[in-house]
Amino acid sequence: MIKTVKLKNQDELLLVLGIQDSKLRALEKEMRVECFIKYNAQEDGAELSIKGTNSRVDKALAKIQKELALSEQKKPLTLLKDIKPFADNIVFRPEHARPIEARTENQKAYIEAVFANDLVLSTGPAGTGKTFLACACALRALELGMVERVIVTRPIVEAGEKLGFLPGNIEEKVDPYLRPIYDAFYDMLGGERFRAMKYNNVLEIVPLAYMRGRTLEKAFIILDEAQNTLPAQMKMFLTRMGVKSKMIVNGDLTQIDLPRKSESGLLQAADVLKKVDGVAFIQFGQADVVRHPLVKNILSAYEKWEKKHPQKETK
Repeated sequence: MIKTVKLKNQDELLLVLGIQDSKLRALEKEMRVECFIKYNAQEDGAELSIKGTNSRVDKALAKIQKELALSEQKKPLTLLKDIKPFADNIVFRPEHARPIEARTENQKAYIEAVFANDLVLSTGPAGTGKTFLACACALRALELGMVERVIVTRPIVEAGEKLGFLPGNIEEKVDPYLRPIYDAFYDMLGGERFRAMKYNNVLEIVPLAYMRGRTLEKAFIILDEAQNTLPAQMKMFLTRMGVKSKMIVNGDLTQIDLPRKSESGLLQAADVLKKVDGVAFIQFGQADVVRHPLVKNILSAYEKWEKKHPQKETK
């Protein structure tokens, strides 16, 4: 048996779901039912479906309706859009792994910026969680019904001779370059759900070259390793954004693999878009590195060495 109840606005969403869906999950456990939320992107509300045996569904529905009725007599709740999109620094809760959480102040600011803006550009060294948190935010947005699919892309710098010598078809050739993204989603979703989302095109992981000519609507789009894009590639990517979509652009300006580092599309985009409304910029530093403690020391040592030994660009 399935019954539905409409949540008219964000006040009712917050009342029934709770922070990070905590109240909804507690209701499922208490009443032994399954709940599904379908977010209405055109309005403020959503539709909640309750699945289970007749008696359990009726009890769960009655409890929700009672809370909604009582809330009419109380002081209005804080709007969902006015609070953080995560509780206790947690942005996404995988079914079979520990919750994904912000571990530094910059990571918190990053997550907040993603949910408050349609375009976020972030830069910082390896190990600061840029890619992993972007994937977690994408899954959370998908979970809330804010978007219908997730698309992740990165430039393939070695797109010529070296790539051509790799065995297999085009998907097998680019797979090694996209492997870090596969690993992030695999860790959060588990193998079965990851494969199902890929098969149904809810999750798409593609080389940047495959983005040309597309308009991506109701999508959460992530560009990883953006420091290795050329200005024309960056412009092409940014103009793929369609209605009700979000974009995240991540890169490490210390790891530009282009022949001329000054031609990085990420460098140009940061300058071009710095005064554009709706675009947020996040800068990570060594303090945000969440890998092995030795990584911070390695990055610091390289930074000092590079200042003493500046490299000349090749023409």
